[in-house]
Amino acid sequence: MKTYNLTQSDYDLITVALEVLEKNFDDGVYNHTVGGAIRCKNGKVYLGVNCDGIHGSCAEYIAIGAAITAGEREFETIVAAHDKAHNCLIPPCGNCRQMLINYCPDIKVILNDEKGNPVKVEVKDLLPLSYKRIIVND
Repeated sequence: MKTYNLTQSDYDLITVALEVLEKNFDDGVYNHTVGGAIRCKNGKVYLGVNCDGIHGSCAEYIAIGAAITAGEREFETIVAAHDKAHNCLIPPCGNCRQMLINYCPDIKVILNDEKGNPVKVEVKDLLPLSYKRIIVND
């Protein structure tokens, strides 16, 4: 798997993900425990926190939903964060990996590598042989 070094803008993305979590942390009623941030190719950043429920919704889902709602379609990098996680980074769950493949197959994800170092990787490397939507044009 190819890894990329983090840039200052990547560290800034982690910081804003932690800030949105700090503002909204709630381990009681709503269980907001993860902050997410997605950077679009135009440089705009959208934020999210996980929403707890029967099925729940991860911070990455909320952040990308906010970006798509604002009309964004080109994405660069995404991160999920918590201040108690190693390097404050949380890897995307399986559902998030599939969602990212569907909506932004070229996005890079910030997480810890096998040695615990913060890196960026391509989402397609996190879900090899993934399901791809079949689009049929009549």
